[in-house]
Amino acid sequence: MALITFREERCKGCRLCTTVCPKNLVVMSGQINDMGYHPASVLEMEKCTGCALCAMICPDLVIEVQREVKAV
Repeated sequence: MALITFREERCKGCRLCTTVCPKNLVVMSGQINDMGYHPASVLEMEKCTGCALCAMICPDLVIEVQREVKAV
């Protein structure tokens, strides 16, 4: 399982992250941040695979993906 965190106050609502999520989990929030944009968020975190495509495409480094490390 993965945990995705968004620095919502820095998100400018460009929607690039929503275009690359293979599971269509990244969506734009209904709330508005301090800059006047709808920030990105994840609806169903438990379905996230942790691919980090959203974080890689974000031009403002708003998204951080943490993956669970499995013991060998």
